[in-house]
Amino acid sequence: MKHLVYRILKKMAEILMPEFIPEGTENLPDGPCVVVGNHSQAYGPVAAELYFPGEHYTWCISEMMERDRVADYAYTDFWSKKPVITRPFFKLLAHMLPRISESVFNDAATIPVYRDKRVMKTFQISCDKLKDGAAVVIFPEDYTEYNNIVHQFQRGFVHVGKYYYRQTGEAIPFVPMYICPKLGKMVFGKPIVFDPSRSSGEEAGRICTYLQSSISEMAYSLPRHRVVPYPNVSKKYYPLNERL
Repeated sequence: MKHLVYRILKKMAEILMPEFIPEGTENLPDGPCVVVGNHSQAYGPVAAELYFPGEHYTWCISEMMERDRVADYAYTDFWSKKPVITRPFFKLLAHMLPRISESVFNDAATIPVYRDKRVMKTFQISCDKLKDGAAVVIFPEDYTEYNNIVHQFQRGFVHVGKYYYRQTGEAIPFVPMYICPKLGKMVFGKPIVFDPSRSSGEEAGRICTYLQSSISEMAYSLPRHRVVPYPNVSKKYYPLNERL
């Protein structure tokens, strides 16, 4: 049974956050796939946990699952770009998180993402989940802007395709997903299939460019709205989904 803290916070998220209606589900393959979306601050991972259609496991940075590392990571990644006057509050909040975070992220349908010598464990767990027929959900944005919809993707996640092909002989599809809190939508686009004949660098570039562009086009096609960006900035800086 899930920890009480997880169950309480999940219920609170269902009440306080918008419901995300999946659209474009016909683009999700019947078998395993890697789904790649815009982070949209906390909305992306929460939407995946609560509303993703079908069995899935979301990549979660390992620091959020390790009690002694949560506070520093949470402050730096979530709140360090907040207005200077509010940063002491968020630093205090970060140090209140460890026990809660450890419980929630270990109970949720997650895969720990290691950035040290354990990195191969992340890829192996991902391949195992894919071989079981589940989807692996990844939010790979960093702080470099790509356009007004998404930030640049860190490319390491594409290696899942390489390792899955080595173990199964099958090319995994990567599906773009646009998370839109303002409209309560989780939109899936047409997949791109991993090509094992290409070099790792070439394939990472090809897949990331396609996914970033597809997510952007899905956002542009929707009614006018404010895009919730990856960085946790003031709402007055949220861009519109207008083509630049």
